[in-house]
Amino acid sequence: MIKKCTLALLAAGILSSCSMAPTYVRPDAPVEEQFPVKSDASAQTPASKIGWNEFFHEPRLRALIAAAIENNRDLRIAALRIEEARALYNVQWADRLPTFQVEGEAARSRTLGGLSDADAMITQGNYRVGLGISAFELDFFGRVKSLTDAALAEYLATEEAQRSAYISLVSEVAKTYLTERAQSKQIELARKSYESYKQSYELMQKRYEVGASSALELRQYETLMQSAMVSLSALQRERAQTENALVVLIGGKRIENLPPAHDLSEDDILQDIPAGLPSDLLENRPDIRQYEQLLKAANANIGAARAAFFPRITLTAFAGTASPSLSGLFDAGTGAWTFTPALTLPIFDAGRNIANLDLAEARKNIAVAEYEKTIQVAFREVADALMARDWLNEQVKAQAAVLASETDRLRLSQARYDNGIASSLEVFDAQRQQFAAEQSLVDARLMRLVNAVELYRALGGGLVKPESTPEETVATQEVQQDFAQ
Repeated sequence: MIKKCTLALLAAGILSSCSMAPTYVRPDAPVEEQFPVKSDASAQTPASKIGWNEFFHEPRLRALIAAAIENNRDLRIAALRIEEARALYNVQWADRLPTFQVEGEAARSRTLGGLSDADAMITQGNYRVGLGISAFELDFFGRVKSLTDAALAEYLATEEAQRSAYISLVSEVAKTYLTERAQSKQIELARKSYESYKQSYELMQKRYEVGASSALELRQYETLMQSAMVSLSALQRERAQTENALVVLIGGKRIENLPPAHDLSEDDILQDIPAGLPSDLLENRPDIRQYEQLLKAANANIGAARAAFFPRITLTAFAGTASPSLSGLFDAGTGAWTFTPALTLPIFDAGRNIANLDLAEARKNIAVAEYEKTIQVAFREVADALMARDWLNEQVKAQAAVLASETDRLRLSQARYDNGIASSLEVFDAQRQQFAAEQSLVDARLMRLVNAVELYRALGGGLVKPESTPEETVATQEVQQDFAQ
C-alpha cells in the first residue's frame, strides 16, 4: 500500500505539475515595416543563408577566416560558455526527478536504564541499510518546472551568443584584412610618388645649380618629396598595426603560404546580397534571438516567483532493513521503511515572496526593453548600410572620374612646362592633386567593401556554410558540431 502511494505521489509530482508563468507573447517589433531605402524584399536566398565561404570570393581571405574560426580565443570562450550553460541546465532539470541513493546508518548509545544498580546503564545499537529518497519536491505548482524552463532559455541564449560572436569574428577578420589591403595599395602609391618626386627634385636641383630655376621652386619640390615620405612612413606604421590586429584575430600566429591577394579594384572580392524585410531580422539575427531567449527566461522566472506563494510538498522515504545488531541486519523479519511527506505553506516572510515577484516582473520588463532595443539597433545598422551602399557606389565612380581628370591634368601641365608655357608650380600642384586623388580612390573603394561586409553582418550573414571546401570543413569542424547540437 505504501509503495503504491509513493508511486502515485511521484507520478503526480513529475507529470501533473502546472506552470504559473505568464503566457509568452513576442513583443511587437518597434520599427517600421520597410527599410527607409529601397531593398529587394522578394529575395529567394536571405543573407543569413549565404555562407561566408560563398560571400567572400577571395581564397586568401577565406583561408584567414577559417584560421580565425579554428584558433580565435574569443570564439573558443563563447563555445565553452555553451558547455557551461548546458551543464547548468542539466543540473536544474535533474531537480524534476527524484534522487535515489543507498543509505546506510550505524549508531550505538549508552543511556541510563532504571533505578537499580543492575540496570542503571543500557547499551543499545541501531543499524540500517536500504534505498532512500530525500526531500524530493512534488512540483504541483510548477516552481521547479519554471526554473527549468528559465535555465533552458538561458542555455539557448548562450548558443545564440556564440553564433553572434561567430558572425562578428568573420566580419572583423574581413574588415581588418580589407583595411590591410587598402593600406598596402596606398603604400605602393606613396612609394611610387616618392620616387617620382625624388627624380623631379634631383632634376630641379641640377637646374638650380646652373641657374635655370629658383630656390623657391627647388624648395617646393623638396617639400613635395618629403611630404610623400611622411605619408609613406605613416602608412607603413598603420599597416604594421593592422597586420598585428589581424594576427590576433586569426589566433596569434602568422600563416605561411597563403594564396595571392586580390586588388581592391577587382569586382569579385564580395558577392552582392539582398536586404529583405525588417521582419526577417527577427529570425536571422542571432543577437535578437539571444535577447528573446533571455526574455523567455525572465518570463519563466515569474512563474517560479508566483509558485512560491503556494504550498511546497516534499517527500522523504526509506525502504530497507534494520536491526539492533550488525550481525542480524539481514535476518528474516528485519525489513523496515519510512514515508515522510512534508508540506510547507508560507504565512509570514516579511514580504520576501512579494519582493521576489516584483523583482521577477521588473527583470522581465528590462528584458523586453533590451529585446526591443536590440531590434532597433539591428534595423538602424541595416538601414545605414543600405543607404551607404548606393552613395558609396556613386562616390567610387565620381572619385575614379576625379583621378582620370587629375591624371590628364598632370600630363597636360607637364607638356606645358616642357614647352616653356607653364611654370613648375603648375606641375607641382598637378602632381600633388593627382597623388591625393589616387589615395582618395583607394579609401572610397575600401569604404564600399567594408560597408558591404557590415551589411552582410547586419543581416545575420556569416554563419552558415552550405558549400564548404574540405580544408575549411576541417578548420571549423569543432565549432560547427556545437552549432548542430
